[in-house]
Amino acid sequence: MSARGAISDVPYVPEVRIERDADALIAEYAHRTGAPVAGPVPVEDILELHLGLTFAIEDLAVLFGTDGVLGAIWFNEKLVRIDTRLDPSENPSRLGRYRFTLAHEIGHWRLHRTYYREDPMQAALFDGRGQPAVVCRASEKKIPVEWQADTFASYLLMPKALVISAWQGWRGNLDPVILADLAPVAAADGRDPADATLDRFSKPLAERFEVSAEAMRIRLEKLGLMMRERPNTLF
Repeated sequence: MSARGAISDVPYVPEVRIERDADALIAEYAHRTGAPVAGPVPVEDILELHLGLTFAIEDLAVLFGTDGVLGAIWFNEKLVRIDTRLDPSENPSRLGRYRFTLAHEIGHWRLHRTYYREDPMQAALFDGRGQPAVVCRASEKKIPVEWQADTFASYLLMPKALVISAWQGWRGNLDPVILADLAPVAAADGRDPADATLDRFSKPLAERFEVSAEAMRIRLEKLGLMMRERPNTLF
């Protein structure tokens, strides 16, 4: 992540507030359309129709002269650019990553736009729009503002109420699934076998919400619907 403002200018935001803001955005959109939101959450419509942002899919490696840029946002121009490698029409397997990146940029818009300004001195390089306020790279997820935007994206794409409802409809109850009860998956490329096993189990819900299996697995674990160890039971 790079930005024109100082990273220290962005305050700590409690996770509960991030979830509340994501839920509020969904409620705003539902009120605007007059219909409840169901999974998959219509992230493109929220970005364009409700927030009034525009987005384009472009080769960001060429634009920025470096690999690894997934997206960027220009706050002043209300513009989001997503890297062409995430284009789901060309790479259907990247649909989850594409939607998560859009939701991530929405997170920046909701949480950070008052803290950053773009650089008009670099307008010639960026089609007259100046330097983007935030450039998001896959390798910089531990930076606080990127963590905040990722957390917002998770709550926006996988709201608690919708995920719990979908889980109950799928499983017939709200009992958690325990890792030890699942058939193990052989992990490739040095991945954690536990992650791979839980990812595979999460895939049906991930497909329903059009997110990656990894994103859904993390969400289900946070909701306590999947557990790596069997909880101690007191009798």
